[in-house]
Amino acid sequence: MIEKIEKLLKSLENSSIEEIEIEVEGMKLKAKYTRQKPSSQPVIIEKIPEPAYHSVKQEHPKEESIAEPENIHVVKSPIVGTFYRAPSPGAEPFVKEGDFVEKGQTLCIIEALKVMNEIESDVSGRVVKILVEDGQPVEFDQPLFHIEKV
Repeated sequence: MIEKIEKLLKSLENSSIEEIEIEVEGMKLKAKYTRQKPSSQPVIIEKIPEPAYHSVKQEHPKEESIAEPENIHVVKSPIVGTFYRAPSPGAEPFVKEGDFVEKGQTLCIIEALKVMNEIESDVSGRVVKILVEDGQPVEFDQPLFHIEKV
């Protein structure tokens, strides 16, 4: 009999029942469970340092410190977000290095707050260099493309 009661009490430990009263053959048993309430503070699994604006400058010293030739135009990110070269996964990229583009042609997408923002070329010319990898986060004013003006 005691084994059955112990088994019952053990099974109640993981249930939502907080109190139980049992009476069998003149024997009364009352069990009350005090459950700890979940902490109101979130558990931090991994702390990722927040990027500082100056660290973005340090990530791109080459683009900023070297004067570009007069005929090279730098397309920069107008927003913070995630850089995508193609309109959807598995699709062909909007442009590749060596492609000729027209002013107003879509070069990439930057996703910000679940909104897909098409970034257009503001000059006509040849894409000389794509400076960002697909799926990489980008910062405001970060260089994305070098386009040789024609």
